[in-house]
Amino acid sequence: MTDTATPSVARRLDDLPFGRRHLRILTGSGLGWALDAMDVGLISFIITALIAQWSLDTSQASWIASAGFAGMAIGASLGGLLADRFGRRSVFAVTLLVYGVATGASALVGGLAMLLVLRFVVGLGLGAELPVASTYVSEFAPARIRGRVIVILEAFWAVGWTAAALIGYFVIPQADEGWRWAFVVGAIPAVYALVVRWGLPESARWLERRGRHAEAEAVVRSFETNSATTSRDISAVVGAEPIAAPAAVSSTGRLRALWSSEFRGRTASLWLVWFCVNFSYYGAFIWIPTILYTQGYDLVRSFGFTLIITLAQLPGYAVSAWLIEVWGRRLTLSVFLIGSAASAVVFGTAGTEAVIIGAGMALSFFNLGAWGALYAVTPEMYPTSLRGTGAGWAAGIGRIASILAPLSVPPLLLWGGAPVLFVVFAFFFVLAAAGAWGLVDRRGVSLDDR
Repeated sequence: MTDTATPSVARRLDDLPFGRRHLRILTGSGLGWALDAMDVGLISFIITALIAQWSLDTSQASWIASAGFAGMAIGASLGGLLADRFGRRSVFAVTLLVYGVATGASALVGGLAMLLVLRFVVGLGLGAELPVASTYVSEFAPARIRGRVIVILEAFWAVGWTAAALIGYFVIPQADEGWRWAFVVGAIPAVYALVVRWGLPESARWLERRGRHAEAEAVVRSFETNSATTSRDISAVVGAEPIAAPAAVSSTGRLRALWSSEFRGRTASLWLVWFCVNFSYYGAFIWIPTILYTQGYDLVRSFGFTLIITLAQLPGYAVSAWLIEVWGRRLTLSVFLIGSAASAVVFGTAGTEAVIIGAGMALSFFNLGAWGALYAVTPEMYPTSLRGTGAGWAAGIGRIASILAPLSVPPLLLWGGAPVLFVVFAFFFVLAAAGAWGLVDRRGVSLDDR
């Protein structure tokens, strides 16, 4: 890619030290991310409870997960386009509101059909939120630590999934309809959406790209409060450096630009990685509690194993956050994916409780570390004018795999049991590791602000 002159707003953001305002952006977005994870994680426990309570077969149960992922595929694709058109913060807040309300309403359902409809709506909001949030945070993070900041953002997923495991272990088994209370807890994002909408600033890079220079300057100045640059006059800053022409200006143009000669290689690689990682992750982690339950462990015991396995996610993120600025994006991502493949094979062939827990924890460690690296590299592949679109469509393609994965588990289990199932997951992890080498590594380099 040919380097262009860095706009003044972008350069000032990249040169800032990580401060209190950055921490507010990170934690504010991260809490929304954690609530997303809690919702997705709860479904893995709720499915197990509904199999027991509603006498569902595994095929019916798989549709509960896939309905949500179908919504996520559409939501991710639309969310990125909307974020490039209307702004990161506003779309972020709306998506939280949509899926929070739909999750709360799920507590009132009386049958499978209505639950599937509401899970689809939940997916619309959830699918749009994740790529928008990572794009939003990446546009504030200083270039020298941008990858690390995004991995830390993704680490909030482990916090939310752990919360889901705790709810699954302590709430759902305690009452005949404990799963309804789990959905009530999942409605918290509806309230949090208001905090996000009014408490966080819009992306300064997006504002400047849209020609709203005074607003962009105000946002940057709020980050420079403790530095000498606060005395800078806006007339001396706006337009001081040329802003390159955008890569695309319309929604149709943004979609075409993803497959232009400049971006088609990274788009193809990114879509491949997203598809493969989604297939293996959601195929495994949505079904782990149920697989353990069908292997003879009671509800409480299978949920307890899952809780222990989930706790290994945070160390995975921590190691990935360190390595991503040491090794770079591609090597970190591919190593963690190969580790995920090896762990999946061992987990699928485990014969004792100790091996189940140990291999499951390794799978959590490597797989979630890979997710952190993937979310870090994705927004870096595209310029500001199509960053949301690029990230959203990559996530949307990945969600197609997350629809297929839960539906694939029952026939694979019937055909070859857990060993065959997890060998298939390992194959997809290896394929993703190969695809990672088609991505561009922008460690320490300023974002492209065309």
